[in-house]
Amino acid sequence: MYNEEESLPHFFPRLRAALESTGRPYELIFVNDGSRDRSLTLLHQFYQAYPETVRILDFNGNFGQHMAIMAGFDHAKGDIIVTLDADLQNPPEEIPRIVEQIDLGHDVVGTVRQHRHDPKFRMVASKLVNSITNRITRLDLHDYGCMLRGYRRDIVDIIKRSGESTTFIPALAQKFAINPVEIPVEHSERERGTSKYGLFRLIRLNFDLMTGFSIYPLQAVTMLGILISALSLLFAVYLLIRRFVVGPEAEGVFTLLNINFFLMGVTMFCVGITGEYTGRIYQEVRKRPRYVVRRTWGGDE
Repeated sequence: MYNEEESLPHFFPRLRAALESTGRPYELIFVNDGSRDRSLTLLHQFYQAYPETVRILDFNGNFGQHMAIMAGFDHAKGDIIVTLDADLQNPPEEIPRIVEQIDLGHDVVGTVRQHRHDPKFRMVASKLVNSITNRITRLDLHDYGCMLRGYRRDIVDIIKRSGESTTFIPALAQKFAINPVEIPVEHSERERGTSKYGLFRLIRLNFDLMTGFSIYPLQAVTMLGILISALSLLFAVYLLIRRFVVGPEAEGVFTLLNINFFLMGVTMFCVGITGEYTGRIYQEVRKRPRYVVRRTWGGDE
């Protein structure tokens, strides 16, 4: 969670009620991803009320959603691990259905949001990104953005052994899963607080997803470069022949400028894709910690 003080008083009782309805023992691990509001204070009050089931991990900065989930994985003790954001857009009441699917033998339970209450632009962009990402990564996920998901312990252990400094957890789990499944879940409109994912952050996240699971973008820009080079060669041959047949010409200057600007744009795009992969290599070789926990409450700590 990150700056969710408005949602937490409503989130806590619904989450506990959903878990109590399963009739199973459980633990609640809350990861405070550097919140600057009263989220940590509210978490501590909840911990004092239920110290036997609540654990808190308090980051010393904002490390991002996926690193927060990795911290939860590192500290979770259960055989079934369910991830959930605290904004109440994914109802906690869906958790028993996820547990039921794992009981049926599935090792990863993905979810697909139904009747989404997001801006239209975001829904259209999400569908486009899901389609493109599936083609690039060759995974079969229908909703990459929904973090309400369930994992069996062995899948979580494999994810923990992956030493990547940046990763996209749903895709990583899908890659290792033997018997995954996706189920539809309800999606609610955010009633309190504001979304922490702006357009730029979503673009960055999808670049992480594409570059972390496939080299197809590099291969695509290579093929594009070959194609444009071939077309440029044909165009040069055409201009040479035309010069001998018709003679020199001064017309078409703006057309050539337009073609030049287009090729410059393609070049910059290709350099950007290459830079994304180079940046990932740079992040990996630095070997910085994926997250830093300032303090913990609950459990054995």
